[in-house]
Amino acid sequence: MPDNPGTRATNARNRTGRRLAGKIALVTGAARGLGKGIALSLAREGCQVVIADNGDAKLATKTLEELQSFGHAGLLVKADVSSSKDVGELFEAVRTHFGRLDIMVNNAGVQTWKSLLDLTEQEWDWVINTNLKGCFLCTQAAARQMKLQKSGSIVNIGSGSNKLAFPNLVSYTTSKGGIEMFTKVAATELGPLGIRVNCVAPGAIEVERTRLEDPSYAETWGEITPLRRIGSPDDVGRVVAFLASDDSAFVNGQTIWVDGGLFTQAPWPYAKR
Repeated sequence: MPDNPGTRATNARNRTGRRLAGKIALVTGAARGLGKGIALSLAREGCQVVIADNGDAKLATKTLEELQSFGHAGLLVKADVSSSKDVGELFEAVRTHFGRLDIMVNNAGVQTWKSLLDLTEQEWDWVINTNLKGCFLCTQAAARQMKLQKSGSIVNIGSGSNKLAFPNLVSYTTSKGGIEMFTKVAATELGPLGIRVNCVAPGAIEVERTRLEDPSYAETWGEITPLRRIGSPDDVGRVVAFLASDDSAFVNGQTIWVDGGLFTQAPWPYAKR
């Protein structure tokens, strides 16, 4: 009888207490916010985590130090995921340092707040190239490595924009909708190679950026979320860790909403009557 991935996961957890012990994960955009929360969640489960970020080097170094507090060496690589050259160098660094890659989390993302009629071509390209092209380049590079291992889990980070249109976020919404469909086709093509691809779509999550954009962000979005609170990076990170593990060995091509039910409910004009 073939080895069952779920059995392997149980045995590994029994030995270490952590279901991702010994695994190597790469998280893009992991210096801060949601990416940092995901990286920390994976580290708690036993992962060695590679941080790929193109932003503030001091923040990225601080995140690496937090990861190392779990007893892992970790790795920090500066990389622009929209650049095939940078992505190539990133994956070469992972291969050189660790020799394998088990988990790929495509989290790096940017957005512009501007109407369709005012959005510039440069702004459109910046968002699409970072969010969607970056997801493609990193998935392709990760899958080429995982194919050699005949195993791997890729998790793409979507958003409520996967499902709903948000005014003034035309490029961001387009990129996230594209990520969900890209997840499905990647899962279909890569499944026979032993590689699973899934998407996590967060709702309202409190991070540094959302607090700066709106000091009342938690109250505003918590009021309309069925669970009556907003989420944290750890809420998202735990679901990513599940999809990265063999506990989800038969989950492929799916989008899991981590939104407290926010984007499940329909607009309902009688709610407060």
